[in-house]
Amino acid sequence: MSLISHYEGASCAISFELFPPKTEEGMEAMADNVRRLCEFNPSYFTCTYGAGGSTRGTTLSVLKKVREITNLPVASHLTCVGSTVAELDSYLNEATEQGVDYIVALRGDPPKGTDKFVPVEGGLRYANELVEVINAKFSKLGIAVAGYPEVHQESPDAKTDLENLKRKVDAGADIIITQLFYDNIDYFRFRDRCVAAGINVPIVPGILPVTNFKQAQRIAAMCKASIPYELEQSMNSHDDAGDQFRIGVDHARKQTINLMEHGVPGIHYYVLNKSDAATALLDGLQMVS
Repeated sequence: MSLISHYEGASCAISFELFPPKTEEGMEAMADNVRRLCEFNPSYFTCTYGAGGSTRGTTLSVLKKVREITNLPVASHLTCVGSTVAELDSYLNEATEQGVDYIVALRGDPPKGTDKFVPVEGGLRYANELVEVINAKFSKLGIAVAGYPEVHQESPDAKTDLENLKRKVDAGADIIITQLFYDNIDYFRFRDRCVAAGINVPIVPGILPVTNFKQAQRIAAMCKASIPYELEQSMNSHDDAGDQFRIGVDHARKQTINLMEHGVPGIHYYVLNKSDAATALLDGLQMVS
């Protein structure tokens, strides 16, 4: 199934993002959570990898495991960080041989301790170049790229950020998956600007339920996502872990319902290898936009 075909029906397609566990016990726990998440009929699963490609092999192991459990399409993240074009080709060959269906094509973050991305000799500088490589040599792979409702943290302004996104789409990306956000207004504004710029691929909102406020603050700070005042106040006034989980899940559920009401093609959930929050927020929802 092509990546874009998941978003062509009346249903709101959902997908889940995983990351490579560090231990065998972690892999088994992740597998159990994948089984639980399958109760909600996801369209596919994605898996990230560690900084600089440090867990690419484990990423493929995770996706192989997910395929065995679910028989669903799977997507591997891939970045330009630390890799020559030849090394990227090698990974894409291996991924294809192992049955990976889609690639989430990213430039990647600068190495820890630096604030500027510098490609290796023989490597790529931008995500649109990675999209071009995939399309030229691995045309059967579906391609997702990242979009930033609140602007990429390295971009000087929203206009430049949107121009960069359009280059990725024009290079052949099938869909856009957004960075996490906590105020749907940011997504709707971003979607409108994309349409006005001539970007006509599905723009899939990315949601990360807040279940621990300190952790959410760290993640939001890393990607420059803002946390709405009411959510911040509510979670700050409830220190109990159970209360924070309930408040965060309720917020993500309201986000989901509102997004569906506004006709989003799908929703991508960053589940951090867990299923409790996604299970709680999706329980009972009819995923039809």
